[in-house]
Amino acid sequence: MSRHRFHGDPARFEVVAAYVGERFPAAKYVADVAGGQGMLARLLRKRYGMECEVVDPRGWTLKGVPGRAEEYSAKMADFYDVVVGLHPDEALREVVDSAVTRPVLVVPCCNFWDRSHKLGQTDLLAAIVAHHRGLGGACETVRLDFRGPKNLGLVLEPPCA
Repeated sequence: MSRHRFHGDPARFEVVAAYVGERFPAAKYVADVAGGQGMLARLLRKRYGMECEVVDPRGWTLKGVPGRAEEYSAKMADFYDVVVGLHPDEALREVVDSAVTRPVLVVPCCNFWDRSHKLGQTDLLAAIVAHHRGLGGACETVRLDFRGPKNLGLVLEPPCA
């Protein structure tokens, strides 16, 4: 991984890939939303055999990493078995809303949830949990083993039918 330049702890890609691989072993199709260059997608493909693609309007993935150069919409979730938003920035709400139909792992970094209120990490996670539970979905907070402070995530499960 040292050949590539990333902001933040580069270990986050390996940690999140391992978590997704262990938590969702039956998943075949995974969306890496706002995944930038696609290091997470690359690891999920090579180490865990998942068909993972980056959905990011910037459209500049690493060679060999499939990607869709478009903004992610929760309407796309039906195509995937799992939706992952590792620091999804402006795609945060769409990633969370995907949990109405598919399991989601979201690790928010910035408050793109409610721009009318300044939300720190704790309040941001609480707002997401309240929103998803209001729809009848289950939530679990997870602390991922990479350098924080943005290493807290939520596993959001769809409401029971």
